[in-house]
Amino acid sequence: MSAAGGGARLVALLAPALAALLALALVGCTRSEPPAASPVEAQRTRAQALIDSGSAAFRGGDFAAAAKRYASAVVVSPDDPAAYYGLGMALAKLGRDDEARVAYAKARELSRGELDAETMPHEVRYRRTKHP
Repeated sequence: MSAAGGGARLVALLAPALAALLALALVGCTRSEPPAASPVEAQRTRAQALIDSGSAAFRGGDFAAAAKRYASAVVVSPDDPAAYYGLGMALAKLGRDDEARVAYAKARELSRGELDAETMPHEVRYRRTKHP
């Protein structure tokens, strides 16, 4: 057997395996998964999940857990007024009025005054004071 004949035989044996590898590579390039979320979008999604979890705890009467989850949302997304608003609600229920006022003030600042007397919770209207 000549070297050329042995090489041709090796190519003939490897051709199906190479074709299968090429097909797998092409299929991998054409998958239909959505692109990965941007870091900012992932951060917003995480913050919203924490806010939703805090709201569920709040509705269930577990105000300490709600405060922790809202506070975590504040850390993840410090420019989200909903996180501060929820934190203020939970802190007010825990009797931590000064901290609640600060959280409500931050929510009001971030929402550019969108919280008016009609939409502001009664705890805030009742305890409303000036903040530095």
